[in-house]
Amino acid sequence: MNSTLQAALAAAPILTAALLLIGFRMPAKKAMPAVYMTAFIIALTAWKVSITHILASTIQGFYITFDLLFIIFGAILLLNTLKHSGALAAIRRGFTGISTDRRIQVIIIAWLFGSFIEGASGFGTPAAIAAPLMVGLGFPAMAAVMIGMIIQSTAVTFGAIGTPILVGVRAGLFSGEISSRLASAGTDFESYLRLISTGSALLHGITGTLIPLFMVIMMIRFFGSERSWTKGLSIAPFAVFSGLAFTVPYMLIGVFLGPEFPSLIGALTGLVIVTFAAKKGFLVPKDSWDFPPASEWKTEWLGSIEIKLDDLTKKKMPVSLAWTPYIIVAALLVISRLPYLPFGNMLKSLAISWQNILGTGITASTQPLYLPGALMVLTVFITIFIHKMDIPSFYEAFTESRKVLLGAGFVLIFTVPMVRIYINSGVNGADLDSMPVAMAGWIAENVGSIWPMFAPAIGGLGAFIAGSNTVSNMMFSQFQFSIADSLMIQGGLVVALQAVGAAAGNMVAIHNVVAASATVGLLGQEGATLRKTVIPTIYYITVVGILGLIAIYLLKVPDPLFP
Repeated sequence: MNSTLQAALAAAPILTAALLLIGFRMPAKKAMPAVYMTAFIIALTAWKVSITHILASTIQGFYITFDLLFIIFGAILLLNTLKHSGALAAIRRGFTGISTDRRIQVIIIAWLFGSFIEGASGFGTPAAIAAPLMVGLGFPAMAAVMIGMIIQSTAVTFGAIGTPILVGVRAGLFSGEISSRLASAGTDFESYLRLISTGSALLHGITGTLIPLFMVIMMIRFFGSERSWTKGLSIAPFAVFSGLAFTVPYMLIGVFLGPEFPSLIGALTGLVIVTFAAKKGFLVPKDSWDFPPASEWKTEWLGSIEIKLDDLTKKKMPVSLAWTPYIIVAALLVISRLPYLPFGNMLKSLAISWQNILGTGITASTQPLYLPGALMVLTVFITIFIHKMDIPSFYEAFTESRKVLLGAGFVLIFTVPMVRIYINSGVNGADLDSMPVAMAGWIAENVGSIWPMFAPAIGGLGAFIAGSNTVSNMMFSQFQFSIADSLMIQGGLVVALQAVGAAAGNMVAIHNVVAASATVGLLGQEGATLRKTVIPTIYYITVVGILGLIAIYLLKVPDPLFP
């Protein structure tokens, strides 16, 4: 089979998903079973992957699906608990006290608070927390999902305390050969990983500064009564300032401290600066913007989860007490992810795994106590006591949350196993590379020296398939480095382009869209969301690719292996 045919067949499941979800606007619950069967048939016939291996990959996908559903359930339960305790109404009053302007609210909630959650936890948690919170504050459900997906960009490469670099790139790139070459050049692999981390931080910092402006512009264009790309641009100075308030400390930490804390500390710093600036009116425009009245919202904007904005308990809860559960969950996420503390290992001690599934060598495992969902559920029980909730109110919150899982579960039990078949297709009887590598290899063959322009797109493709920056880095870091090696250009920077592109790809990752949609009851509108989030994704991948070309061929940034 020639490389062009390999690439075309490998792309078929992705093209099927794009055609059904975006072209035919088919809901994911109908599209993803068809996409799964497409991947199943191609793996079985063209790649000659055994039935046993495909089934093992599917089982592995079920384990991951459980993890995602647990996170979704935890996020929804926390939100509904806050709704019934009266905290949500107090949080809304608090944001109104900072600003009634929805543009400022979305910058603070999504760009800064969401990025902080990404830095602490990653794995789709920011959208799962921020999207329902925005709905509770009066945002249309579809707007909340769109914005929740855009959160998953700049902060992602250093999300979950640096997991995409420390786990993804390390696992994908490390080899005895590279270590030997680095030793001959007078350095080591850990130093090279820091070099990749530095490049990623600088690329993200430059490109990501405009993301809060993108959030605002797209919110107004798609959900404003004016349907304008330019209406409300008076917020641009504040939006850019808010971008810099995050990206400047983010870059400094990435360059000087390493990959663990750029997103976490950068977002926290920005949150303090921007909230203070908003209260003081610094760069805040005189005009204010809001959505049209809810009675004028389109049906497709609305989710099935009703989150009333009035205080269901009729009590006036202090804003500080209302925010306490979110502070608790953020703190739990941070201390459980810090490698220097014992809590993470304690939570990981409970693992449910299936080693060597069906004799294929494929392994599946879940650590339920370590998942963000478990920490959110723990926070819910703490909230019951600190907010003095009665049992009937909590039971109602639990019932509302439970109903959401069925629709999301049906979609994800096809989406995630399809991803695992795709990734595991490298073990086959046709002696072919895995499907993602086959696609990437064809692109590399036909691009040549301008590869840095396309390297972020390959990272984005991996994230689109896997829904994970970390997994994309595992799949493609060695591949990206090998192409740089053959072109005799800076391999560390090319791997950084991969990592940054993979972060951008999270904005269009199918099962991330499904998961975020589930938290606000918007299942069935995934294609509509993807048609919107592809815009900032293209911006991100294009700008980063151009920056890569400039850094490699004009600035000639140093690399110990490519002097």
